[in-house]
Amino acid sequence: MKKITKEDIKQEVFDLYDDYAHNKIERRQFMKKLSLYAIGGLTVPSLLSFMSPNYKALQVAFDDQRLKSEFITYNSPKGGGEIKGLLSRPAENKTKLPGIIVVHENRGLNPYIEDVGRRAGLAGFISLAPDALSPLGGYPGNDDDGRNLQKQRTSNEMLEDFIAAYDYLKVHPECNGKVGVVGFCFGGWISNMMAVKIPDLPAAVPFYGGQPAAEDVPNINAPLLIHYAELDIRVNEGWPAYEVALKANHKKYEVHFYPGVNHGFHNDSTPRFDEPAATLAWQRTIDFFKEKLK
Repeated sequence: MKKITKEDIKQEVFDLYDDYAHNKIERRQFMKKLSLYAIGGLTVPSLLSFMSPNYKALQVAFDDQRLKSEFITYNSPKGGGEIKGLLSRPAENKTKLPGIIVVHENRGLNPYIEDVGRRAGLAGFISLAPDALSPLGGYPGNDDDGRNLQKQRTSNEMLEDFIAAYDYLKVHPECNGKVGVVGFCFGGWISNMMAVKIPDLPAAVPFYGGQPAAEDVPNINAPLLIHYAELDIRVNEGWPAYEVALKANHKKYEVHFYPGVNHGFHNDSTPRFDEPAATLAWQRTIDFFKEKLK
């Protein structure tokens, strides 16, 4: 079987996977369309395997001795009730830390997002990565089933779960009371909407996230650091109107478009990952939080 590299994959395959991963097409239709690109030694199973997440190579192990990581539960009275989340912070710490809510994509708290939560902990924050699938039993162990489960909940109900996470972390005895949010894809939309819904939110960082309605923008007080992928036509279509509304309402924001990369470029478990862009975007994110959450 031919060993596939990122260079073997046409942009149309990345776009097709994006449609599938965001519930635009069903699995049967995805597989049928994928077969059109199974040429030159490539097979449908090999293409599917290559495009699917690989969670074997995490950046920070769960038992990393530099961290104190544990699963906790908190109450989301307006959302799903008892919500599970991964709480991470430096193991050796004697001062109160700024907090970060880490919001998953449209498939629950998978190993990649857990890893991002631990990375935030290593960067000197206390992070909480909730699982909005908690009322349905939690992340089921694979992204396909996770997507199907997440479709059973409404976006606004899950938004309440992450607002409740903010409330929980803000008063945590190890937190300094300043809590920002970073989210990816669905989590990017959540990050934008938490800025709308939480008047005292000090910072929000949406990665390739859907934008709030123009009429919601006046409610935003938090400074925004916004990351987009140049090739992500689906999400980027909403940016011009969002920018007009941000400017019209004199909101503080900084936006970056990363050239030549796809939606999901920060996710190092799939071939959409772009290391230079991901590294730069994450460093900008950490620097932003260090400035805004003092």
